[in-house]
Amino acid sequence: MPEFTFIQKLAIFAIPVIFAITVHEAAHGLVASRFGDQTARLAGRLTLNPIKHIDPIGTVVLPLILLAVGGLIIGWAKPVPVEWRNLRNPKRDMAWVAIAGPGANLVMMLLWTLLAKAAISFEAVFQGFAQPMLYMAMAGVTINIVLMVLNLLPVPPLDGSRVVSSLLPSRLAYKYNRIEPYGLIIVIILLATGALSWILWPIIEGVRHLMLTFIL
Repeated sequence: MPEFTFIQKLAIFAIPVIFAITVHEAAHGLVASRFGDQTARLAGRLTLNPIKHIDPIGTVVLPLILLAVGGLIIGWAKPVPVEWRNLRNPKRDMAWVAIAGPGANLVMMLLWTLLAKAAISFEAVFQGFAQPMLYMAMAGVTINIVLMVLNLLPVPPLDGSRVVSSLLPSRLAYKYNRIEPYGLIIVIILLATGALSWILWPIIEGVRHLMLTFIL
């Protein structure tokens, strides 16, 4: 993408970021509901209304700061409440609930990729909308790759840790999950030191290159 002003970046990234975070959280609640836990449904979280999912810091402040300074844009929404005891097979089903979030980002990444392809292939049809559509679609591809890969990190409470926990024996899983109160601090330290970009960027760029190959 060319160099944009902050306002232009905001116009391009706002919708992809909101959808990426909102659908990610709604997917957790939907899968939990399918496996027997109605906590998210009763809390009104099985919705694509972003207001229900927005976390002031993770959905608004942090992405805006990262957008302004450049680099890796990450964020989070209010976690969807899941009561694992209500799941029919708690240990197994919790892994499916966890993977639903990154899975939703994968689907959105593919949809944004198709939109980018359409913007290029049917530029004459879209006329003046084709270029803005392409920029927004590419932002959507990138954001969803970042959130998918980030959430698969095995750092509690990220989604990848729920999958790891479901595979561990109960005693080890208990000890592993005790890291959770410090998980956000770990992620922030990794982000501040640049280690997070060092870990994630090769994967993100690899997937993004694959999508660009299809688009172009």
